Amino acid sequence: MSLGYVKEFSYREEAGSDRMSEIFDSAQVLEEKSKHLVAFTGAGISTCGIPDFRGLDGVRSLQSKGEAVPEAAQPFHCAMLGITHMALAELEKAGILKCVISQNIDSLHLRSGIPREKLAELHGNSFREKCSSCEEEYLRDFEIETIGMKLTPRRCTAANCNERLRDSVVDWMGALSPKEMQLAEKHCLKADVVLCLGTSLRTTPAANFPLLCLLGGGKIVIINLQPTPKDKGASLIIHGNVDKVMSGIIHGLDLRIPPSVQVDLFEISFIHYPKLSYSGNVVQYTLRIGNAIGLEAKFSLIKSVEVTFLDRLNLKNAILNKKPFLLKRKISKEEPFTFVVKLNFCDGCGIHSTTAEFPVNFQKQIENVSCDKDAVVRELTNAAIESGCCGQTSLVKRESLRTKRKEIAVFAVATNIVCYESLLDNYIIPENIPEENRDNNNIPEKNNDNIASKLMPLKKRKRHSLSSELVPPKKRKHDYEYDL
Repeated sequence: MSLGYVKEFSYREEAGSDRMSEIFDSAQVLEEKSKHLVAFTGAGISTCGIPDFRGLDGVRSLQSKGEAVPEAAQPFHCAMLGITHMALAELEKAGILKCVISQNIDSLHLRSGIPREKLAELHGNSFREKCSSCEEEYLRDFEIETIGMKLTPRRCTAANCNERLRDSVVDWMGALSPKEMQLAEKHCLKADVVLCLGTSLRTTPAANFPLLCLLGGGKIVIINLQPTPKDKGASLIIHGNVDKVMSGIIHGLDLRIPPSVQVDLFEISFIHYPKLSYSGNVVQYTLRIGNAIGLEAKFSLIKSVEVTFLDRLNLKNAILNKKPFLLKRKISKEEPFTFVVKLNFCDGCGIHSTTAEFPVNFQKQIENVSCDKDAVVRELTNAAIESGCCGQTSLVKRESLRTKRKEIAVFAVATNIVCYESLLDNYIIPENIPEENRDNNNIPEKNNDNIASKLMPLKKRKRHSLSSELVPPKKRKHDYEYDL
């Protein structure tokens, strides 16, 4: 069914007049009544240090006023998962949430644990490359250099392919991916509730997808700080912080959001070759530190690298401040030694530095080591959660490529951790709300900035004001619109 038809779908007053109590009495409604819940997310779902697009201080809003675009609080690749990302992942694990449709390109939904087959990234993913020949996808730990489906420096590693890869981000006037659109359309047509979170619902054709649920009798819930053009089709509108609402849902369902740990990979490679102008005991070498997928990919998490030499105290230490991080020198190959590589991470990471050792022996070939990457990541994740801090490092692979006189070692390091329990505590107010307070719309608050643990039935033309910091009171067109 064409989205153009849905866009012209006539508005009926009764389609938007259902009260909150009919579809969202409490968090349990999602579990008990919603058979096919779909989330539609935008840049406002806790922007994690990245400027959003159309918010009051968003990129487009500031540009329209001629103001400078703000710098991100942290680099794009260091953005950590917010409460909403993790809450949606827990709802998916619980079998409540069937699909996430996102307009964001930050890869945070994938990192939260949403399965790829249940995620429609309408505008692409700035960390994903795709082969246009065999459609193999590659998720990177760095931001791809281009946008607009352009060729990147890397090639597909699938059997009998070797085609150049392309970025997956749609340019401003570019067409959306048919694969992502089909997935979004499929789930919106099935949905009985589409939860629109932190989106202005202005960018088409993406913004038209939630309307598809109306064709099957589904309902739209919009949670956003500002009004949207699709408000008239919604059964419930909440002007408030998305994290606060999702915290209430998670609390009401007795779910728990586990800590989020980010694990990144880096590679140390050592290439040596004889130099004809030197004696037979001297070789020229290049030490490289970067991403685990090739020299041409910049390793954006690392700010600088310090190299020292264990067992070779006569050798001069090196500090590398320029990407790519390369050290080119000559050395005697008579005695074995060990590089000690200290990685200094950028400010957005949860650790300042980590150290890895890289032994070299010209007289003896090293033993190849290969560990299961997923198992290593799980081990580091569990260790970080248990200790409450990050910085753990583990070897993933070590191999010698003798024909090229090259040795490589791949390490995994836990670079960030976020514990959500303390954040959730700031958003929850006591469940024991006196009945008289409910009738008088007088709900007690914990910090004057929080949402109830259960979203309670709201009476016609009454507005709960659970926060004074967001939207000022105004005349309502419908009785299903509320400020938090």
